[in-house]
Amino acid sequence: MVKTIFWDFDGVIMNSMPIRNKGFELVLKDYPSTEVAQLMAYHLSNGGLSRYVKFRYFFEKIRKEINVTDDKILRYASMFSKVMLKELKNPDLLIDDSLAFIKSNYGRFDMHIVSGSDQTELRQICSSIGIDQYFSTINGSPASKTEILKELLNRFEYQTQNCVLVGDSINDLSAAKSFGIHFIGYNNPALMSLSDSYLESFREF
Repeated sequence: MVKTIFWDFDGVIMNSMPIRNKGFELVLKDYPSTEVAQLMAYHLSNGGLSRYVKFRYFFEKIRKEINVTDDKILRYASMFSKVMLKELKNPDLLIDDSLAFIKSNYGRFDMHIVSGSDQTELRQICSSIGIDQYFSTINGSPASKTEILKELLNRFEYQTQNCVLVGDSINDLSAAKSFGIHFIGYNNPALMSLSDSYLESFREF
């Protein structure tokens, strides 16, 4: 029996991926386009990873820079966040299907956002567009999804058999399986053959 739902945010609650794609391109516009293209390929295939991981991958793995400091990563993450806060405080970007389910089942399930997006930024966005009230907690990076899930499971003493995680990426699936949480794929047909369950629409839930 499902009692708790952990929600990914980007691509599940908000159609924000095109804007996040644009954000990486804008922040890295002074670097060679071939290098940025490699970062974008990594970004698109690792939707659940945080920007901190992706920027570090860009400088260390793609550009082969040595001794990349945390301050440098934080500086680029901050630049990225400014773009996101400007562009994502837009309720028109919310996905109607999942939002309708969240609103109609608020109180029936204990719901949390577990995202790879920056936590401070994510909370500002959710508050600005008026959806923060539906979630017990809103969680994001720099903590990883597995770290967030571990903390929530311990803090609220949830039984994993009563939990599901709704996500649109392989990283979401991996995080759920790390704790034996049932995974529901959404908004990414590539997950149909990999996930425990897949929803075309929340009318099927």
